[in-house]
Amino acid sequence: MDRRTAWSVDSRAAVEAVAGSVAALAAVARDAGSSETADPLRRLADGCLDGLAEIARLEARTAALKARLAADYVQAARSLAPPASSPQESTAHELALLAEVACVLTVSERTAGAFLSASRSLTTGLPLTLAALQSGTISWQHARIIVDETDGLGPAGAAALEAHFLDPDAPNPARGCPAGDLVPSRFRTKARTWRERHHPVSIEERHTQSAQDRRVEYLPDRDGMAWLSAHLPADTAAGI
Repeated sequence: MDRRTAWSVDSRAAVEAVAGSVAALAAVARDAGSSETADPLRRLADGCLDGLAEIARLEARTAALKARLAADYVQAARSLAPPASSPQESTAHELALLAEVACVLTVSERTAGAFLSASRSLTTGLPLTLAALQSGTISWQHARIIVDETDGLGPAGAAALEAHFLDPDAPNPARGCPAGDLVPSRFRTKARTWRERHHPVSIEERHTQSAQDRRVEYLPDRDGMAWLSAHLPADTAAGI
């Protein structure tokens, strides 16, 4: 199958998943409005909880669709752009692409860049994560955690991490609650623990490399205030 056709098929499947959630919400609303239950307050309470659960699935499926559409757009835009005659022109093409997405989503270009990066990771290297997001069994926050914690692991390591948490038939699946049933902070702790235990590079080497990327960031705030944050080695930050 031509890859461009495959992108369209994937996006259509994501659209159908979103439509399924919308239909389920409509069914919840009909049930909540029926008179079959003796206690109308109980019917209302149950309907609200069912609606909230379906909205959570809808949000996840919408996030999967956004990721697929963003990845499709990047591929299409790059295919349509004429060959760059210089590195500067190539950079200009990428910045224009980023600006288009930022404008459509009404976000900053930095936020759009992070979203496109996560979308690329999900659609090219994390099939189990994208499938779980599209099915509504994990949230966008859970998917972002997997994207973050698989960064730097390599294809084999990334596949092993997502299989551990998302594939019940994996050789050594995660125990306890499914990933999507954990609050994101708890899931991040578990994913990071697995990453540290299985990372192919020692913590010493990774720390040395990361320390070279230390930085300070400045962010203006309201009322004449601002935030000053620093990404530092842990011992230095603890000392401060």
